Amino acid sequence: MIMTRKLYYVDSHIREFDAVVLSCGEREGAFEIALDKTAFFPEGGGNPADTGTIRDVNVLYTFERGNRVIHRCDGPLEIGAAVHGVIDWDKRFSNMQNHTAEHIVSGIVHRRHGFDNVGFHMGAEGIVVDFDGFVDDGELSDIEREANEVVWRNVPVTESFPAPEELPGLAYRSKLELTEDVRLVTIEGVDVCACCAPHVKRTGEIGVIKICESVRRKNGVRIRMLAGDRAYGDYRRRAHSGAVLSALLSAPQDDLAPAVRRLLAERDGLAYKLGGLKRRLIRQEVDRIEKTEGNLVFFEPDFDVKELQLLANAAREKCAVAAAFGGDDADGWKYVLASDSTDLRSAVRDMNAALRGRGGGRPELVTGTVKATREEIERYWR
Repeated sequence: MIMTRKLYYVDSHIREFDAVVLSCGEREGAFEIALDKTAFFPEGGGNPADTGTIRDVNVLYTFERGNRVIHRCDGPLEIGAAVHGVIDWDKRFSNMQNHTAEHIVSGIVHRRHGFDNVGFHMGAEGIVVDFDGFVDDGELSDIEREANEVVWRNVPVTESFPAPEELPGLAYRSKLELTEDVRLVTIEGVDVCACCAPHVKRTGEIGVIKICESVRRKNGVRIRMLAGDRAYGDYRRRAHSGAVLSALLSAPQDDLAPAVRRLLAERDGLAYKLGGLKRRLIRQEVDRIEKTEGNLVFFEPDFDVKELQLLANAAREKCAVAAAFGGDDADGWKYVLASDSTDLRSAVRDMNAALRGRGGGRPELVTGTVKATREEIERYWR
C-alpha cells in the first residue's frame, strides 16, 4: 500500500500542494479520501486536525489510518485524479502559534521545577495544560515573562528524527515511552520535546503568550493560556470592554477597579436603606389589618424570600396562617408561610400537592415554591 507523504514535516508553512488521489470511499455521509502526499495535519498530540479544500470539495476533518492520512470530505474525488489542496492557513498558523507557546511554557516549568506536562488540550478558547506539581500565581507570572522573552529573542524552532540508538543519550520531554519514529521539536536554549505536530519556524511568529488563569487540582495545577492571534483577539475584546466600562463609569480605564468598588459600595448602601424602608412599610401595612381567626394571603410580585419572610412574620400575629407569595404566573411563585398556632409541616405538604410545589421548614415557618397560577393559589386559600 502506498503511504501518504507528510508535507507538514517537510515544511510546516506549506499552505497549498498538488497530489494524486489514492483512494476514496463513502462512510457515514462523508467521503474518506487518501492522497499520495498532503499538507493537512491529522488530529494528534493534542493538536486539532487541519481543514480546508481539495479541488472543489471541503476537508472537514483529517486523521491517520495506518500509514495514510485520511481526509474526511463533503464530496468524492476520482481515484488517480491530480488535485490541488489548500489548507485553512489561519487555523493552522494559530494552532502552530499556540502549540509552540505551550512547549515554551512547559519547558520553562520543567526546567525551573521539574514538573511534567501530564495533560494538554488545544481548543478555540485557548490551551489547557495540566502539570503534576503546584506552581503559584506569582511564579506563573515570572514564567509568563520568561516565555515572552523567548518570543522576543526570536529563536529557531527545529524538528528532527533521531535514530533509535541515539535516543537513550538525549534529554527530552515526553509523555510516552517512545522507541522509534520519535520526532523531537527543539526550541533553541529552551526546550526539547517529542511531538508530532507542526510548529512555527521561529518563536517571533508567536507574537505574545498570556497565561490567563490557574486552578489547583489534585497534586498539581491546571493553567489556561493563549498565544498569537488568540491572545490578540482576547486583548481586543478586553480592551473594548474596558473602553465601554470607562465610558459608563466616567472613569479612566486604569481606574476602573476603584470606580467599580465605589459603585458597589453605593449599591450596598442603597440596598441597606431600601431594606429599612421596606421593613417599615411592611410593618405599617400589617398594623392596618384587623385580626382574624382565618388566614391572610399576600401577593408581592417583586419581593424576594427575605422580604416575604418579613411580611409573613409580621402578619402571623393577626391570623391563623400568614401566607406571602412573590413572583408571577410565568416563572412560578416563591412562598413563605408563618403561624403562631398551626403546625405548618403537614399544611405545607397538602399545599405543595395541590399547587405543584416544593418546600418545607419548621412548625412555625415554611418556605418553598409553587408552579400554580395566582388564581389557583387564591382558590386554594379560600
